[in-house]
Amino acid sequence: MENKIMDCVTNPIKCKLLLEISLRGKTTAKHLTETYHDIPQATLYRYLKRMTADGILEIVEHNQVRGAVEKTYSLAVDLQSISTELLDSNSGEAYMQLFTQYMLGFLKLFQDYCNKPDINIKEDQSGFSLIPIYATDEELLAAMTEVSKIIVPLKDNKPAKDRKLRTIGMITSPPEQI
Repeated sequence: MENKIMDCVTNPIKCKLLLEISLRGKTTAKHLTETYHDIPQATLYRYLKRMTADGILEIVEHNQVRGAVEKTYSLAVDLQSISTELLDSNSGEAYMQLFTQYMLGFLKLFQDYCNKPDINIKEDQSGFSLIPIYATDEELLAAMTEVSKIIVPLKDNKPAKDRKLRTIGMITSPPEQI
């Protein structure tokens, strides 16, 4: 199961679907299509079917809508417990695998963007940076808490004409030995 979840994390489309369903608790393919205009409908349905067959999603409702059956999807796995198990195992190998898959997913987003013929890096406000800091554990926790207070409310924004879907990734590196 862990490999199938990792596959979702590294696949940008599956990751979007996983996160949206996780945030909502349950949702329909119609909602996902309206939320992610960039995902072709056939691709969305194919991934929902695969994620359901893999045991990551489950169908929790069937509703009749104009002669068709609309399925409502929910997570079939507890993502929090999987993350907790990873942390509790304190396995450097598993942690490195998770980090590598996280980075590959992010690399795919950047690759897709950079391959577009009409990119405008400044206008699109894309960027990245590394900021080495010295901080106590308490100072780092306080800073990350403040950043979260700014970012978390944005996840509830609905698609709109002037809104662009963006992905913000945050990495805190392990402490370096000096």
